[in-house]
Parts: sequence; structure tokens; C-alpha cells
Amino acid sequence: MTFRLKELRKKRNISQLKLALDLNMNQNTISRYENMERQADYETLVKFAEYFGVSIDYLLGREDDKE
Repeated sequence: MTFRLKELRKKRNISQLKLALDLNMNQNTISRYENMERQADYETLVKFAEYFGVSIDYLLGREDDKE
């Protein structure tokens, strides 16, 4: 499975720390999601999708269409 969190974050020049602060998370948790060491639950996936303006399927690499 592809998880596009890191790709989306880097395209927008957002640090892991900024993303963590914006979403009220820990920077280490963001790192673990990006490195596939931890899987995001549904609520977290929704937060990421809303933050980046993409669909959950795009975030998970199931679709190439961002909407």
C-alpha cells in the first residue's frame, strides 16, 4: 500500500512538526505514519484528507484523482 502523506507534505513545504501542530498530533507520530511504521485510523485519515484537500482513497494510493 502506498501512503501519500509524505509526498503531500513535501509538495506543500510543510514540516512534520508544523503538520503535527496543525492537527494536534506528535511529530514522532507523523514520522511513523510516513515511514509505514504505524497505520492511521479512520479519524486520522479523515484529518489528513481534509487538511490536504484530497480524498482518503488518494491518500492511501488507491486512486490517482485527488478528489
